[in-house]
Amino acid sequence: MGSWVLGTVALVTSAGARASPEGPPPTPVAVAGGGTSPSPFPQALRTREPSTSEPPDIRASSAVLMDLDTGQVLYSLDPAQKRAIASLTKIMTAYLVLSRSSPSDLVTVSDNAASGRIVGISGLGLVEGEEISVEDLLYALLLQSANDAAVALAEHVSGDVEPFVKAMNRTAARLGMTRTRFASPNGLDDAGYSTARDLATLTRAAYGLHGFADIVATRFHTIPAPSGHPRIVQNRNALLWLYPGAIGVKTGYTSAAGFNVVAAADRGDQRLVAVVLGEPGEPFSDGAALLDYGFAAFDRRPLIRDDADLGSVEVDGHEVDVASGAALDGLVPTDARVRRDVVVAPTVRFPPGRGQTIGSVVMSVPGLTLGQVPLVVTDVEPPAPLDDDRPWWARAAGTVVHAGGALLDALFG
Repeated sequence: MGSWVLGTVALVTSAGARASPEGPPPTPVAVAGGGTSPSPFPQALRTREPSTSEPPDIRASSAVLMDLDTGQVLYSLDPAQKRAIASLTKIMTAYLVLSRSSPSDLVTVSDNAASGRIVGISGLGLVEGEEISVEDLLYALLLQSANDAAVALAEHVSGDVEPFVKAMNRTAARLGMTRTRFASPNGLDDAGYSTARDLATLTRAAYGLHGFADIVATRFHTIPAPSGHPRIVQNRNALLWLYPGAIGVKTGYTSAAGFNVVAAADRGDQRLVAVVLGEPGEPFSDGAALLDYGFAAFDRRPLIRDDADLGSVEVDGHEVDVASGAALDGLVPTDARVRRDVVVAPTVRFPPGRGQTIGSVVMSVPGLTLGQVPLVVTDVEPPAPLDDDRPWWARAAGTVVHAGGALLDALFG
């Protein structure tokens, strides 16, 4: 359904609540069964001054706060819990469409994609035979959460909905979304599911595609209609009005999924994304509280430089000189001391080659991994000389006999 149209959200602001001088406009929204309701968008956020040491208490069933640029997780609440995600599904739909078509492509709306054939209460009002650009359909999909636009885009990319859904699931697997399954391009089914962590991963990938960031940061977009006045779609993400630095992304609601939001914001050298799933009421305040915590409690710092000398490690009883294989910076809790652990892979045998990756360098603070870089060999201790006075031919013969014995042991032992 994507937009919250089952009644106005009753948002009680308490001491410390943050109001905005410019909230979302009170645009009436269509409701199931016909008619409209007042705008369901809140005009203020229930957030307090963020702590630099403790994350906020939130009401969501599952949540993740992540560095949008690096994927570093700053906070998580049951991040692998499988949940229905409603119209957050449309982030994957947009990802596939942006990957496999051009915004200027024209789509001829089929009877199957026309608004009268699509269940749900959020739509653009597509008409069979209407020609509309992929770009306009994407704005309708991501701003107004139009379910008819999702079907039209799926048919354009894959010819039909079913092969498009299969492509959604293949793409999820490729992105490492191991606890995700899609059943439709719009999320109305509630048979699909994902997790807060997987959705953060998907959002990071979507931001890597040209055009996605511009669309999800847009408040309004005008779309030509087959006849009559143009259609104006309004973004359902109230944080674009209420939260300083908000840049996206998407809302979602069904009765099974609850209220959900993927919220991204940009301040200074930090871009963060918060995923809030399964809220009993409006999720914007929890999304804002998580973003506040990330911006207030973390500073970006250089953690290790490329080719930093890390001394030596032991491999099969021999000393091997090592260094970092890449530079790393990350978001570090304010005033925290960073710990560096050098981890050698248990499968490494002596002698490794120069330049070989034999493990990792893990940077962390108590309770939080900040990131890791490869552990690379820079020099290898030469083998100790043989203490043997026998002639060379005797040593060689002994080696052959020893090797043959080892082979026999392997074959018959």
